Amino acid sequence: QLQLVESGGGLVQPGGSLRLSCAASGFTLDYYAIGWFRQAPGKEREGVSCISDGGSTNYAGSVKGRFTISRDNAKNTVYLQMNSLKPEDTAVYYCAAETHCGSMWYDYWGQGIQVTVSS
Repeated sequence: QLQLVESGGGLVQPGGSLRLSCAASGFTLDYYAIGWFRQAPGKEREGVSCISDGGSTNYAGSVKGRFTISRDNAKNTVYLQMNSLKPEDTAVYYCAAETHCGSMWYDYWGQGIQVTVSS
């Protein structure tokens, strides 16, 4: 089965950290860019970060300096390290595979994982 699976979400206090993982099953991530997206209740989905197949990265302004995206092709996994979390980071986070960052054409999506930042 070809799929992306997110893990690592949960409840964290403001200022805390979480690391999300996006693991591919049934295909290799090597030639894909991987984007992280999030959707908060009542809001539209927004792009958070993306890493190209070559390792180039970009970030939304709201997370720049706090989040770090990385990939480990040997493990067929992309990570999103989230530090200094704020309540406004609360959302369902999704990863998606695309041919290049910003293509807007996604071959695979994960099922999403909840991140809640609250005291």
